[in-house]
Amino acid sequence: MVPIAAAELDSDNIDVESEKISVTFVDKNGEEMNIKVPVGMSMLEAAHENDIDLEGACEGSLACSTCHVIVMDMSQYNKLEDPTDEENDMLDLAFGLTETSRLGCQIIAKPELDGLRLAIPAATRNFAVDGYKPKPH
Repeated sequence: MVPIAAAELDSDNIDVESEKISVTFVDKNGEEMNIKVPVGMSMLEAAHENDIDLEGACEGSLACSTCHVIVMDMSQYNKLEDPTDEENDMLDLAFGLTETSRLGCQIIAKPELDGLRLAIPAATRNFAVDGYKPKPH
């Protein structure tokens, strides 16, 4: 029988790489940026940490549509939780809305999303100040 302390120690030594998924962002020019995203992190946070040009004017508070992304594979889209009414309200304001549009702040990395491909639309609608892009904190 394994002592409890030893069993707990083993669970702390989880391979960090296995807790990340591969995500590809495709910009308006078709350029692909492949990154590793920790499980539990939003795609908006992941984009900001990797200098990917995804706006996020409301900083992920579900008060705008500037982190609008398009899930490029329907099978991956179907693995996502259904959008909330609040997310749908914001998506209605998004530029270039599609059937697989979501807000990057609402897509949370989980193991079954490994290989996720997200297209960044050519423009956003930021009603605060035209052309203003806040820098992530």
